[in-house]
Order: sequence, then structure tokens, then C-alpha cells
Amino acid sequence: MRLVRFGDKGAESPGLLDGEGHLRDLSGHVGELAGEALLPESLERLRTLDPASLPLVADGTRLGTCVTGTGKILCIGKNYADHAAEMKSDVPPEPLLFMKATSALTGPHDGVCAPRSTTKLDYEGELAMVIGHTAKYVSEADALSHVAGYTIMNDVSERAFQNERGGQFTKGKSSDGFAPLGPWLVTTDEIADPQALRVRTWVDDELRQDGHTSNMIFSAAFIVSYLSEFMTLYPGDVISTGTPHGVAAGMSPSGWVRDGQTVRVAIDGLGEIANRFTVDK
Repeated sequence: MRLVRFGDKGAESPGLLDGEGHLRDLSGHVGELAGEALLPESLERLRTLDPASLPLVADGTRLGTCVTGTGKILCIGKNYADHAAEMKSDVPPEPLLFMKATSALTGPHDGVCAPRSTTKLDYEGELAMVIGHTAKYVSEADALSHVAGYTIMNDVSERAFQNERGGQFTKGKSSDGFAPLGPWLVTTDEIADPQALRVRTWVDDELRQDGHTSNMIFSAAFIVSYLSEFMTLYPGDVISTGTPHGVAAGMSPSGWVRDGQTVRVAIDGLGEIANRFTVDK
């Protein structure tokens, strides 16, 4: 299934994409795509529905984040060797973990307004996982059974905030809108192997990133298992798995995102997100 949330910001309803690519309203069957609705048995119940029996949603309706009620956004840094190299960093011996504020979440096609002091605005197209079943001390072999599905996240970064303003990564990663997520949640039965997906990012029409999840240093399964050693993962938690080479900070000269540019991220089987960036005045 491809699950979505649609409607005005703050008033989204749950839905799904039918086989013809039309949006269908799920609100008669589930209150929200959050918490218990993401459990395996809940998803299986939704899977039995005939999409043609669900109300159609008008074309052009805004999409929100594909899940809600997210308690944590967990991000893995430098998880592709080529990205670590372009950032002039060693390959990490263990996953490099940082977090983004949940207030950074925004819809897959929403505009993103960066803080007025922004000078080094960057993008990071990433495969993201959404937890569907509580995970604590799970084995790598069992880890993906705790994942409800996969989606796309742009781990937007303000590199001056991140690297030049002291402290850790949080202030460079958590501005409003710095976590576009979507366009839909693709359940795990539709993605045979999360390590077999092409990841691409464009700034306007320029292809900047063209990577593949097979090149991740730490696999999706390993990441879930690893994180569950340190904290309980709950339904709705989002894990973003790192970005391939081609970020603005790695270019010479640096290719910072400018006011008015659009960043688009596409991943095989997961669709694409596109966000126009502005800088607050």
C-alpha cells in the first residue's frame, strides 16, 4: 500500500493511493496514520479494503507528511563512504546518530522558509523508515519486521549553523520545514529490499545526487537494531538513513541552495518530493 495524509496543514485526513494513482479517503476506516494504525495487524486490515470502494479525493489536494504523531526523528550521518569522503571525514566505525526536532516536519511539496540568518543552505536526499511496531533490543534479522514502511526525507541542513555556531548538529538540522517527508508511506511488502534503491536529488533541473542504497555503510536493518539498543522505537518514529555524495557542502565551489530554488528528491518505488526554498526576510 501507499498511504498518504491529505488536506490543509493541521487538518489532514488519512488516505491511500489506488492502482491508477488516484487518492482515496481512508478516514472512514482509520482516524489517523499514527500509533496503533501503523501496527502490522492494522495495516493488514487496511490492505483488505477495496480501494474502489473508498471516496475519491480531488486532484491537486495538498499532501501532508505521510505519518503523524512522530515522537522522534533519528538521523544517521555519513552513512555512505563517498559522502563521508566529500565531507573530508573518516568512515564512522558505528552509526553517527543525531536528531531533528519533530517541528521540522513538513509536507512533500510544501514551501520551506529558512531562517533569515541562513548563509549555507544544503539538501540531503535520504531513504527514511517509519517504525510500525515497538522495537527494543531487536536483532538485525528481525529488525525490518518492526518497520511499517519506507518514504523519502530531505534532511535539510544549514551548514553554518551546524558547523560554525558551536555545540552539536541540532541547530543546523531542526529549523521549521527542515524535514520534508513523503509523498506517501510505502508499506514494506512493496519494497523487497531497502538496499536496492536509487536515490537522486536535483536543485532546480541540475542533478546533484545520484546514489544507491546498496552503498550504505550500515544497512536499514542494522540501523533499526542498533538504535533499539539505546532507546525504544515507537510506531510513528522516523529514521532517516543517510545521504549519498553530491551535497552542496561537498561541491567546489559550494552549491548552496539559493532563495527561490526548488529541491527535488526521488527514490525508486517511493515517488518524489519537491520543495521550493525561500529565506525569511
